[in-house]
Amino acid sequence: MHATESLALRPATRLSQPVVIGHRGAPAYRPEHTTASFELAIDLGAELIEPDIVVSRDGVLVVRHESELSLSTDVARHAEFATRRTTKVMDGKRCTGWFAEDFTFAELRTLRAVERMPELRPLNTAYDGRFGILTLGEVIDLARSRSTDARPIRVLAELKHPGWSTAHGLPMAELVAEELRRLDATDEAGTVMLQSFEAAALRELRLQFGEHGPQLVQLIDEFARGDRMVTRAGLREISTYAQGIAPSKDRILREAAAGSSPLVTEAHRAALTVFCWTLRAENAFLAQNLQRGGSPADPGDALGEARQLLDLGVDGLITDSPDQAVQARAALLTALV
Repeated sequence: MHATESLALRPATRLSQPVVIGHRGAPAYRPEHTTASFELAIDLGAELIEPDIVVSRDGVLVVRHESELSLSTDVARHAEFATRRTTKVMDGKRCTGWFAEDFTFAELRTLRAVERMPELRPLNTAYDGRFGILTLGEVIDLARSRSTDARPIRVLAELKHPGWSTAHGLPMAELVAEELRRLDATDEAGTVMLQSFEAAALRELRLQFGEHGPQLVQLIDEFARGDRMVTRAGLREISTYAQGIAPSKDRILREAAAGSSPLVTEAHRAALTVFCWTLRAENAFLAQNLQRGGSPADPGDALGEARQLLDLGVDGLITDSPDQAVQARAALLTALV
């Protein structure tokens, strides 16, 4: 499939060209989910910034990759929270650490962000301790403050484990709906889009907001339980409650053949936008033929991977390195001229 054909297949009601989505900001260069990371993502050309949402004990929506806090904050260094360390079962797996739902928002505000992957991104550790934990509202305010008529900035917020959270007395979808209403961010053309791996949460949000609420994106995991979603029937079912899907880049590339992606093609036929996650520049996250140098932390040919995905017709790249995705998109659009 040529680039012109892939753009032509994009749903007419969707974005006119592929978008760059800063995954938790620009974590290739700054610790994820920090003000510096989100601001840098925008400076590097991202049109959307993507925070993950978890819930504090008192119902505040905060941005962290998971509710477990030890990898991305300095919680382990706080002696006053030593007794909060516990083991929980999430997605069938035992996890030991400190969990956001066991802390009030005021307590979470005392923590500082640290680099989550220091072995791969050692330069980012220079920023450890400089930034605190943000709320969803603060990320939305940041996006609005950086938006212009010529270049609007949007938020693609992911609800993390909303079913698990709800089962523990913190109804995430309901709390998100309340917060967006408070912020006057509930319309389909507004600042916020919402995504989740859990269809039930997206369906609840569609009921909360109706047909003209925020655009919803169904995340699709890499495992067998996501396979039905990528069938023609599954995609049509998703289109009844969401406007887009977000499969992994590996799923798209694995299923692509002869320059086309059946998944992208079928999604577009169902009038669904296709975002893909997550592009990362280090060898550790790239296919062998794209790796360069001898270390997992060495940068590989991430630009080539982004170009391949854009050539397959994806509508958005969720990336840790927004600058590289912007460069790949510019090359694609230049080729169309």
